[in-house]
Amino acid sequence: MAWVGKARARAKINLTLHILGRRGDGYHDLESLVTFAALGDEIALIEGPALSLSISGPHAAALKVDVDNHILKATRELQSRVKDLRIGKFHLIKTLPLASGMGGGSADAAAALRLLAKLNHLSLDDPRVMDAAKATGADVPVCVESRPRIMRGIGERLDAPLALPRLFAVLVNPHKTSATPEVFAKIGLARGETSRLPAHPVFTAAMTEEALLSAIAEGRNDMEEAAIALQPAIDEVRRTLATLPACRLVRMSGSGATVFGLFPSCRAAAHAAKYLKAAHPEWWIKSTLFG
Repeated sequence: MAWVGKARARAKINLTLHILGRRGDGYHDLESLVTFAALGDEIALIEGPALSLSISGPHAAALKVDVDNHILKATRELQSRVKDLRIGKFHLIKTLPLASGMGGGSADAAAALRLLAKLNHLSLDDPRVMDAAKATGADVPVCVESRPRIMRGIGERLDAPLALPRLFAVLVNPHKTSATPEVFAKIGLARGETSRLPAHPVFTAAMTEEALLSAIAEGRNDMEEAAIALQPAIDEVRRTLATLPACRLVRMSGSGATVFGLFPSCRAAAHAAKYLKAAHPEWWIKSTLFG
């Protein structure tokens, strides 16, 4: 058995998330500016003859090792595309809350694909790697490189990466889950129905921090209202973050229940996180960097 390495499965953050409509096949077309936090789960791989997965960490107990696990599914999808794929034993340290709107399972799958690509001398833009990512889940392709970019469709269409200014943030999850299918059902778009809401803002690689913040504020998360109706604790988090003096913008990520607040500096974000942890010890709270 040979040690392959470790990979960080960085938390995926939807700075914007517009629902353009619902397709005839039932899937929703999205347009979203995605970035990644400087924190996440960690995955290690040891090469071996059989595929296996073990899990530890603060959120390990809530995650099952079964056929639906994204790491195992991504490996099987790549195995079906690459003859004699070298595999092995994965170990996941699960630090992100489950069903939290930060793409934890998708990021884990993408990190597993990066490790398998390294072991098998495959480039990340190898069509077989990206096809395996798409087959594993809608958010997996954008997590493979984990770089800021616009994600379109159901997640299969990715614009070129954007070199955006760094953003200082606090992530807050009320230790409540928010299931994506339930949120979409609550939104209630009929098949073939399109949105009449304003178009998604334009983002470019040359944006200043102020221009970026302005464009993010111009956008929306179209899942937020439905998620709050299903899980009111999200609104409590959102309102609490918004009351902090240095907070520049508050929004839910993905289908929730994690909410992020943007701050002017690392010090301001760390101070806000410290204050929130004292006031709400029952919440999951982290200061971090987006980019």
